[in-house]
Amino acid sequence: MYPSVLAVFPRDHYLLEITFSNGESGILDMKPYLDFGIFNRLKDCQSFEKVSVAFDTIEWESGADLDPEFVYEKCQKNWSNTILKVL
Repeated sequence: MYPSVLAVFPRDHYLLEITFSNGESGILDMKPYLDFGIFNRLKDCQSFEKVSVAFDTIEWESGADLDPEFVYEKCQKNWSNTILKVL
């Protein structure tokens, strides 16, 4: 089972800063997915910034959403935060 998304913050260049329920955090680069289907709508920066947490994952007002497993797997983990919590 994958951890839930607790928080998401849009950043410049179609990046999302994500915090998970297991204490990990990371960055999800959405640029590779913006040419596919409903994600094409997110090329508009104002639409991209309207991201929120819903049902343990992320979604946009446009109706686009991502599978929580995908979000966790594709996130570039910020291991320094995790290591500091262990120490």
